[in-house]
Amino acid sequence: MWDYFPSAASSYAGDIDNAIKLVTYIVAAWTAVAYLIFFYFLIAFRRRKGVRTQNVTGNGKAMLWILIPTFIIAIFDFGIDVINHDIWTNIKVEMPETTRTVKVTARQWMWQFTYTGPDGEFGTSDDITTTNQLHIKINEKTKFELSSPDVLHSFSIPAFRLKQDVIPGRIITGWFEAVKEGNYDLQCAEICGLGHTVMGARAIVHSAENFDKALTAAAETQKSEQLAAANLSSVFE
Repeated sequence: MWDYFPSAASSYAGDIDNAIKLVTYIVAAWTAVAYLIFFYFLIAFRRRKGVRTQNVTGNGKAMLWILIPTFIIAIFDFGIDVINHDIWTNIKVEMPETTRTVKVTARQWMWQFTYTGPDGEFGTSDDITTTNQLHIKINEKTKFELSSPDVLHSFSIPAFRLKQDVIPGRIITGWFEAVKEGNYDLQCAEICGLGHTVMGARAIVHSAENFDKALTAAAETQKSEQLAAANLSSVFE
């Protein structure tokens, strides 16, 4: 069956989709009503021979055409807020107990992801950093900490239904739980400069076994790059 949503790969993607569908159906229904009224007016009050046009003011009963729709919109807006309150609270307000934290640094124009090493602490020599590849263990609640050293960015993984602004000078936290293995787009959804269009990355969801292998491989690559940089530096000293 044709689906107009991208793949749903996080635990709360379905909730976000339902919220979007609710708003879409309400807007579509009232758009249809508005067009029906519009075309009715076009036909009912079309130009006729011998009939002069009338100047219709916005006073008196005519005000009801503004007040009633405004009142209806307010009711529907309030209803949408009530229905989706729990979704917003669970995703954006409350932080569930997580088993892993990843530091996400948005730069002009790339993404850096930092994981703790065996000591389980950030800021030590065994930290593991990857560029433009976010490795995720399936069915694990992961906390992320967003930061930017330069300009506004926006951390977006469409398959997770996740989008969060990254603001310089602030650390913004959030979470996700990937429920489907795969390789997903990770992008900046905020125009951040000339290189914005090339600021693409991948969110790779692994099985538990492959996740450990991926981090081990990333750590080995990092050590090799650091060693190569140290050797190159010594040549020019």
